[in-house]
Amino acid sequence: MHIRELDPSASPLDYYGNELRRARETSGFTQRGLGKVVFCTGSLIGQIETATKVPQREFSERVDVALGTDGTFSRLVGLVLRSQLPSWFQPFAELEARATNIATFQTQVVYGLLQTPEYARAVLEAGWADNLDDQVAARMDRQRIFNREKPPLTWVILDEVVLHRPFGGREVMRQQLTHLLSLYNRRELRVQVLPLGVGQHPATAGSFTILRFNDDPDITYSENYDKGYMTANPDVVMDCSHRYDHLQAAALSLEDSAALIARVREERYAEQPAPDRSAVA
Repeated sequence: MHIRELDPSASPLDYYGNELRRARETSGFTQRGLGKVVFCTGSLIGQIETATKVPQREFSERVDVALGTDGTFSRLVGLVLRSQLPSWFQPFAELEARATNIATFQTQVVYGLLQTPEYARAVLEAGWADNLDDQVAARMDRQRIFNREKPPLTWVILDEVVLHRPFGGREVMRQQLTHLLSLYNRRELRVQVLPLGVGQHPATAGSFTILRFNDDPDITYSENYDKGYMTANPDVVMDCSHRYDHLQAAALSLEDSAALIARVREERYAEQPAPDRSAVA
């Protein structure tokens, strides 16, 4: 059987596939045999080894156990998933993963770190993203920063219109708003809503994010359709920080924000009663 040769240096996905093949063969497993142990098909093992399929985190954790690789693939999969993000976004994702403080204002959608998988899929699909499964997995993997021993203090301000824009439909939005409400008691997460009644505010240019670090300069980030813009220019960072302070002052309190999210959830996205099929026309 012809086996596709990989260049391990070509990409994180190629490196992962090459290392998986080496570890499997060293352990004496066939592709089918390893598949049985990690609850997948031998065909999937082959696709991952030839870099034609992106591995998921759960798969990687099972492989580490089956092959006794001491977490190697669980560590590698983070790089693989991050490589599936748009190339212009990857530098920001790398910095986001190291930040100690995150402050973001979002005017169109819920911040990626707070999205549910279903909402993320709807947002990515609306943006014409390719390889939706891989893109959603990569976005969800970004959220692992909240599993750190010291997760970043994250402050999110959402324009109220974000709550009303129904990405994915009624049930997806209900789940997303329920998820936002579930974060209320998380010490490292704070969500405020800028109500529609606020007219003039200092962030009319759109969404932006400020990342802060222990030992590196703060940066600001914004994006358009096809690229992101990061800068550590102290004047820009200071200006964005002042604008964010004004947004926090204009936004609803944490308690009132949660109350508004709950009200929108019930008024716009309440569960619909099942049709009464006993009625006869």
